[in-house]
Amino acid sequence: MKKWLKQIGPGPLVAAAFIGPGTVTVCTLAGVNFGYALLWAMVLSVIATIVLQEMAARLGVITQQGLSEIIRSELRHPVIRSLAIILIISAIVIGNAAYEAGNISGGALGMEAIFGDRSLLLGSFQLKVMPLLIGVVAFIILYIGNYKILERFLVGLVVVMSLAFLITAVITKPDIVMVVKNAFMPSIPEKSILTIIGLIGTTVVPYNLFLHASLAKTKWKEKSDLNFARKDTIIAIVLGGIVSMSIIITASAIQTEEVSNAADLAKGLEPLFGSYAKYFLSLGLFAAGITSAITAPLAAAFVASGCLGWKTDLKAFNFRLVWMFILGLGVVFSTVGFKSIEIIKFAQVANGLLLPIIAGFLLWVMNRSSVLGTYKNSWMQNILGLLIVLITIGLGVKGIMAVFNVF
Repeated sequence: MKKWLKQIGPGPLVAAAFIGPGTVTVCTLAGVNFGYALLWAMVLSVIATIVLQEMAARLGVITQQGLSEIIRSELRHPVIRSLAIILIISAIVIGNAAYEAGNISGGALGMEAIFGDRSLLLGSFQLKVMPLLIGVVAFIILYIGNYKILERFLVGLVVVMSLAFLITAVITKPDIVMVVKNAFMPSIPEKSILTIIGLIGTTVVPYNLFLHASLAKTKWKEKSDLNFARKDTIIAIVLGGIVSMSIIITASAIQTEEVSNAADLAKGLEPLFGSYAKYFLSLGLFAAGITSAITAPLAAAFVASGCLGWKTDLKAFNFRLVWMFILGLGVVFSTVGFKSIEIIKFAQVANGLLLPIIAGFLLWVMNRSSVLGTYKNSWMQNILGLLIVLITIGLGVKGIMAVFNVF
């Protein structure tokens, strides 16, 4: 047990990355609008995440390189390589910057639901205090640049977050039979397709594929560690999926559609289930926000460094410059009270549409003997990976058609 606990690594950090305010928001809306009906989408998302993240972890352990570094070295044609790098950087780095404010604001919403909205007046500007504090904590943890400290801090927050959301779901006394039925019997209620894409996009996060490979090579140095990496991935992602399902279950208990985020959900739970439910949910939202506020800039820094051939050291100047830029933007937008809910929803749907492209890159790399040798994908892994790509392409097309009212 002690040896296994020592090997806990990137898995919980990946779970911390995908259970952010975006996940909480989309799962809340899924529960409020469709009850238990979309729980199957979370089960599908968890399976897809395990398949793809295992590939990313294996790539990192075996090659001791990140996904963006491998893509950069394996794409030999200069034009194709340049286009791929531009696509990846614009999708991951700019995308993470777009909703880092949502990560920080989400964590702040959790604290404000407990302690109230605190603001500072600087001339004509009103600055929110909670986002600033979350930004400072994230900056300190990232600037220390020690993987073990980063890992322990985030694993601790994931434990807090998981317990908070699970306890909140239990408090609402869910119908277990209906939960199990809807988890394994797919249904697509009217006007639910964008929510389904959001649930998949917020769980199978494209930037996590890059983050996992980079963290895996930092944690494990020997090929014999691959077994630990796989167990770590499966356990963490299954637990993360259970947490997301807990949020849907909790939101299903609210008999109103006037809920647009988890802070509203916390307030809605109080008259029905007492103040304890509100506090547990708010604590979970805070933990979700701060973990994503740390992992999003970290992933962007790994991606940019790998694509541009920089040193992927946590203490390297260029590496720090990227995450400082992402974190700084998030802090500025969130402290001035920039409304983030619509951005969060848009970012999750965009992730769902972007996923087939990044998953396609990963599948291509995982089949190259020159990169992985005997550790390349088996035919079964390729079939599962291809199925995931096809499903996400299909959902993406339906999503675009829904946005433009084609059907």
